[in-house]
Amino acid sequence: MSAYQDAIKHIAQLRQQNGGAWSAINPESAARMQAQNRFHTGLDIAKYTAKIMREDMAAYDADSSQYTQSLGCWHGFVGQQKLIAIKKHFGTTKRKYLYLSGWMIAALRSDFGPLPDQSMHEKTAVPALIEELYTFLKQADARELGGLFRELDAANAKGDSAAAAAVQSKIDNFETHVVPIIADIDAGFGNEEATYLLAKKMIEAGACAIQIENQVSDEKQCGHQDGKVTVPHADFLAKINAVRYAFLELGVDDGIIVARTDSLGAGLTKQIAVTNQAGDLGDLYNSFLDGDVITGADDIANGDVVVKANGKLLKPKRLASGLFQFKQGSGIDRVVLDCITSLQHGADLLWIETEKPHVGQIAEMVNRIREVVPNAKLVYNNSPSFNWTLNFRQQVFDAWKGEGKDVSAYDRALLMSAEYDTTELALEADNRIRTFQADGAREAGIFHHLITLPTYHTAALSTDNLAKEYFGAAGMLGYVEGVQRKEIRQGIACVKHQNMSGSDVGDDHKEYFSGEAALKAGGKDNTMNQF
Repeated sequence: MSAYQDAIKHIAQLRQQNGGAWSAINPESAARMQAQNRFHTGLDIAKYTAKIMREDMAAYDADSSQYTQSLGCWHGFVGQQKLIAIKKHFGTTKRKYLYLSGWMIAALRSDFGPLPDQSMHEKTAVPALIEELYTFLKQADARELGGLFRELDAANAKGDSAAAAAVQSKIDNFETHVVPIIADIDAGFGNEEATYLLAKKMIEAGACAIQIENQVSDEKQCGHQDGKVTVPHADFLAKINAVRYAFLELGVDDGIIVARTDSLGAGLTKQIAVTNQAGDLGDLYNSFLDGDVITGADDIANGDVVVKANGKLLKPKRLASGLFQFKQGSGIDRVVLDCITSLQHGADLLWIETEKPHVGQIAEMVNRIREVVPNAKLVYNNSPSFNWTLNFRQQVFDAWKGEGKDVSAYDRALLMSAEYDTTELALEADNRIRTFQADGAREAGIFHHLITLPTYHTAALSTDNLAKEYFGAAGMLGYVEGVQRKEIRQGIACVKHQNMSGSDVGDDHKEYFSGEAALKAGGKDNTMNQF
């Protein structure tokens, strides 16, 4: 017997036990409401999705073609429409996640208005968006199941047992829209206690995976901006511990921590690491400091700082800001050390923020990490901050030139130009962009590919197109031709926007509660019936 039928039976027993006082309660209606509200709390979601992610990580370890993907969503409706589209086009949500970007919260969800990605937005906005995303995904479940219930009623009313059985099978095997979310906690919004407190709120809202970066909280920068400042390993590991304790306190035993390193692009540190003996983590961190080896007190000026590293006295270079500088060219070595250290101290996945999308560059670092931690896996940002067209055209140009192929027809600096769009080089570059995720999963240990802020850009692009047409000569045709006609022909669910907003679910509830006296919105005069 299905869970749905079990629920009907259980509620029927309850009604019988409660006698006439429950006579108006229809067991099947109550069972339908239960099916439409599978997840009662964010913790239910976090536990459910953490299990999914762990299973996906194991599947990837066995077969790198089983990588996972997500798109960043800045509103619950955007996340909902993404998952509805995925189910429509692919029939399943398997290996498709949500990503919550701190960048998009700063730019779009702060009460201060648009902000740069520097942890200046309200940290409460992070769990609030997680909760909002899952509210909309649960509503997508309720909406789709409501449609199936109406189909079941119609089939039963016609006495069509075959059709009723087919619909009942869809109900019994319904796949939820609720999927894992990888949520950005930035650099933790303060010290390790602040990180723990925010992580708890994020997990309670439904997050099963939390991404944290090794930048200084009060100096945090977007990973694609200059001026990034990292912290010593001990500081970062304390925050990883804080997130793990938050998961364990809330009973999410298999919660996932994504440790992000910005060391490839970060040339500065705010502090010299504490070190107790040669070769410990603090000593290794300090060994990357740029400075002058000194031999005596005469080399030290007023206010200078001196540290012993690699057995030598080093006077680190300190900027006017008080920050210390790392050696040029030390980024890859620091990244590798960061990643190994994070995995050895509680992180589950890695995030390496790079300055360009290059499988070879990523693989170089991952292969070194895997010499120590063989199953190291990455979450990788397929960032809109990269100029993908120019980057890949230049990669092809350089590869061809290295192979001795004639590239005289191309100007490397101008490869973004549309005049190259139909050339052999551009077509090869596009093909490499197309296969980048599969290539990166196979060759560079990338378990999860995401785009941080794609829906920020799609909202701007579609609004620009609509504004140009609607306020121009096309007038109303700009909307009809550019939006509504496409919605209808592509089967976009929200063309029936009343249905998408919950009017049909509300009508079902009114009928459950009031019977024939219910005043419903979905009658023959509802203009939504035109669709």
